[in-house]
Amino acid sequence: MTALSATTEPGTRPTAPPAARHTGPGGLFRALSRTHRTALLLSGLALTAVAAALVWLHSLGDEARAGVSACATPPADGLPSCAAVDAITADEIYSTGLSVIATVLSWALFPVAAWAGGTLIGRELEQGTAQLAWTQSVGPLRWLAAKLALPAALLTAGTSGLVLLNLWARGDGDPDLAGDWYEADVFVSTGPTAVAYVLAGLALGALAGLVWRRALPAAGVALGASLLLHSFLERHREDLWPTITRIAPNSIELPRSAYQVSWNTPAPNGAQTTHTTFHPQSHFWPLQYVETGLLLALAAAATATAFVVLARRLP
Repeated sequence: MTALSATTEPGTRPTAPPAARHTGPGGLFRALSRTHRTALLLSGLALTAVAAALVWLHSLGDEARAGVSACATPPADGLPSCAAVDAITADEIYSTGLSVIATVLSWALFPVAAWAGGTLIGRELEQGTAQLAWTQSVGPLRWLAAKLALPAALLTAGTSGLVLLNLWARGDGDPDLAGDWYEADVFVSTGPTAVAYVLAGLALGALAGLVWRRALPAAGVALGASLLLHSFLERHREDLWPTITRIAPNSIELPRSAYQVSWNTPAPNGAQTTHTTFHPQSHFWPLQYVETGLLLALAAAATATAFVVLARRLP
């Protein structure tokens, strides 16, 4: 208190040194928000548009379900006429809308990875703005932590909110309207896997940006790595949890919305036998948890590797 009074002119308010005002976590996050305000604005607009579309689709749910209900010609036993059911078009709009949004959520990994590699990390290293920040009392490791923490928090909150809205808009998840649970885009967009994919994209993009330190090559590598990751997990999703096997003479009637993995009908002695393996709908959550765990483990490994790469390149 004595020192402060000694260096402050009478009648003036003491101020903190400029460096101290901008190097705390709040200052780093504000600087990051200003630098990437265009990306934040576009992301916010996209989130708002998708959320509004989901609310609108939810309002069509009852009419859409009426469009795929049982009917009779002529009307009988309380069933509507098939002509009246066929005249309903809300079911097509509802089904198409849910399909488009499922695709958007499932492929969000790719723009996130490209942005993280090209703009968030690669461009700043290429233009020297990152090195300039490191001379302003912001350590490189702290700079990277701030670069990753704020986008990760926003992506987690935004994607989680859209997944919950998507589940709400899908209603009872009638496969005739919303698609079967095991369809690639439906599976990713209805569980925590969607959040894990965008976090993996962020981590892979950041690592690519630190390794290549140039915007375009880093964005290209991040996109390529994301494509490999997405394709690999989609191809091997059926192997992430033990399947159920059934063997019976003649044919087998699988449960509705079962994820059929294999189907063989050998007849070595003239008597046909059916062998099938499948995932019932109850396997949805085990498959979600395993895939989410793998993605988060990959994201953690890529993040740790990014810090190691940055530390090794420091003078």
